[in-house]
Amino acid sequence: MSAAAFVLAINLFIAGIFATAFGVVAAYARSAVGARWLALAYGLGMVNPVLEFMLPGQLDPRPVGLAIFATFLFAISLCVVGLSRHYRLAPPWRTLGLIVAVSLAVNVAIIDMPRASLLRGLLYQLPYFLVQLVGVAVIVRYRHRQALDMALLVLFAVGGLQFVSKPVLAAMLGSGATPQAYIGSTYAAISQSLGAMLLIANGLLMLLIIVRDAMAEITARSETDTLSGLLNRRGFEDRADRLLATTLRAGVPGAMVVADLDHFKAINDSHGHEAGDLVIRAFAEVLEATADERAVVGRLGGEEFAVFIPGANMATARLYAEGARVGFSSLSIANLGPDRRVSASFGVAQLRAGDSLSDLLRRTDAALYEAKKSGRDRVCIAGPEELPPRLAPPRSERRRGSRSPQA
Repeated sequence: MSAAAFVLAINLFIAGIFATAFGVVAAYARSAVGARWLALAYGLGMVNPVLEFMLPGQLDPRPVGLAIFATFLFAISLCVVGLSRHYRLAPPWRTLGLIVAVSLAVNVAIIDMPRASLLRGLLYQLPYFLVQLVGVAVIVRYRHRQALDMALLVLFAVGGLQFVSKPVLAAMLGSGATPQAYIGSTYAAISQSLGAMLLIANGLLMLLIIVRDAMAEITARSETDTLSGLLNRRGFEDRADRLLATTLRAGVPGAMVVADLDHFKAINDSHGHEAGDLVIRAFAEVLEATADERAVVGRLGGEEFAVFIPGANMATARLYAEGARVGFSSLSIANLGPDRRVSASFGVAQLRAGDSLSDLLRRTDAALYEAKKSGRDRVCIAGPEELPPRLAPPRSERRRGSRSPQA
């Protein structure tokens, strides 16, 4: 067995592994639509080595040669489609269709040109380069690129460049006097080895990207309240805790707002749970629409909600709470009737130096309790606040026993 034939066998095995892997991901993660196309692409990629093995035994190598070209072109085109589907982008069907159609026609036209012709080699490899370029464009269009996506972009670009460099390599080393002799050439061994490396690297990166995003989606679902669409308690506490720590490290202010729907049980009892669900959704929309994009908004459970606002002092947080209170009370909720008014009570507390999330929530809850006790549909703030983090004395001074002038 020649070196090229050995590498072809490896490529067949690798393509089978990735076809299976993408197929399993597609079966278990129904949202991973791109994985289906990638499974199909690598499944089609398995056909290519089989055709290469068949080529030496052909009396007329042209039909199998055309099939080899078309199979590989379709396989890498399906990879681009799969990537587009995964990124929730419209696949570039027209561009890919045009490349495939023109390439097949050109390949038929050049099939009898001398194999040593550099022009023939360039025309043969150019479609592969163009498809890789389309893949690069798909990744560039994706707005939420991370490190893995950028690595895949680089890999697509490198893959495209290696395709257009192959004709030069073939001219230097020789690709066999006939198509049947290709598999025994040094060029074939190098070409197939390069293909194997890119096959593995592309497959691994695309698989990692799909698994990464599937895990992120699973995490998001586990942290999202299905009724309100906001973060649930777990998701809120996790994100707010991280943002609170960042806020304290940066020495900027922060504030917590906790809200509770007034007379919610009475709404459920009088108008049914469907009406109660509408009230919760409406309040969640008001909280999100009113909040700064940096804020963390969540439903803690039942009719209780919380918003952590980084960079906000007490005045800013109170203004936010008042805006949400007024906006919500002015709503007319379906199923409640025109005379049934909805309202919510709010508690607000400023972040103090050294606060944990539970400390901040405890003070905010106390302010909310005061709002409820004082008649509901109002905003109350927590008791006297210490200096905000950026004005608080350094921990070293506090440890030395320094006292404020008021002490």
